[in-house]
Amino acid sequence: MKSRRHHKILEIIRQQRIETQEELSGELKKCGFEVTQATVSRDIKELGLVKTPGENNEFYYALPGEKRPPRSKERIKRLFQDAVIGLDASENLIVIKTNPGGAQGVASAIDLAGWYEVIGTVGGDDTILVVVKPKEASGTVLKRFKDLIGE
Repeated sequence: MKSRRHHKILEIIRQQRIETQEELSGELKKCGFEVTQATVSRDIKELGLVKTPGENNEFYYALPGEKRPPRSKERIKRLFQDAVIGLDASENLIVIKTNPGGAQGVASAIDLAGWYEVIGTVGGDDTILVVVKPKEASGTVLKRFKDLIGE
C-alpha cells in the first residue's frame, strides 16, 4: 500500500504543481487513498521531496535536483502568436504548423509547460507533432493551443 501511495505521489507532483500537504492529501483522496496529514508528511520526508520555487513567489513539491523552469503563460502565448500558422488533430495526435524555423522553439515551450496531457513533442523545421494521452484530452489540448494563438 505504501509503495503504491509513494508511486502515486510521484505521479501527482510530476503532473501538477502541489504547494501544500493539504493539496497533496486531497489529490491522493481523489485517487482512492485514505490518508492523514501525518501520513502525507511522512511520505514527503521518505520520498525526499523538496519545495522548489515557482512563479509569483510560489513554492511546490518536487524531487531534489528536478529542475522545472517556471512556466510563463505569456511567453508561450507570444511564441504561438509569432510562429504558429495552423493546427490540426487526429485521434491523440496534434499537428502544429509554424513559420519556417519556428517549430523547435514552440515544441520546447510546449514540453516545458508541463501539461500532463502532453506526453511528448517532435519538432522539425516548420511542423510539430504533439502526442496527447489520454486520447479524450486531445480536444482540450487543441482548444488550449487555439486560445494561445487567439482563435
